[in-house]
Amino acid sequence: MYPSNIHDHGKYGVQMTSIPITTPTAPGVPIYNTQHMPISPGVRSAERNQWSTGLCHCCDDPENCLITCFCPCITFGQIAEIGNKGTKSCASRGTVYGLLLLTGFACLYSCFYRSKIRGQYNLEEAPCVDCLVHFCCEVCALSQEYRELKNRGFDMGIGWQANIGLGNVVITVAPQVEGDMIR
Repeated sequence: MYPSNIHDHGKYGVQMTSIPITTPTAPGVPIYNTQHMPISPGVRSAERNQWSTGLCHCCDDPENCLITCFCPCITFGQIAEIGNKGTKSCASRGTVYGLLLLTGFACLYSCFYRSKIRGQYNLEEAPCVDCLVHFCCEVCALSQEYRELKNRGFDMGIGWQANIGLGNVVITVAPQVEGDMIR
């Protein structure tokens, strides 16, 4: 009776729609998905950036690969400090991760930070969902996240505050308005 812009493809269980999506390149200006591609709820952009290195490219940074293999709490702490933008220290997050490592739940904790980094840099969820990547290959996932942040200009060994001091971090601040707004 009423026209609908939702297409149901029955047995595949995928709904396709032409809802507006806002992209980071044009804030506030909606674009429409005219190809009727599947859209996940909450997705801000139709296109995601790729990771700078692959999941299994651990040997691209052999020093980090060895550290992550034998003491993943160090690598995780460094990732978490950058991911939290300095609100939580490397030591505190690394300690929590180390304690969770003893219980077997560290992969659940670290997949949260992978999702956080993906959201901050608009990265694709590849090669599969974050928790599965961390469950199947924790060392490779942590190494990939470490390399991603390093390739984005962070010096992982010095922490968030020192990266700000060196100018490795760009912080956008809203402009201040002088005086009262008067009509």
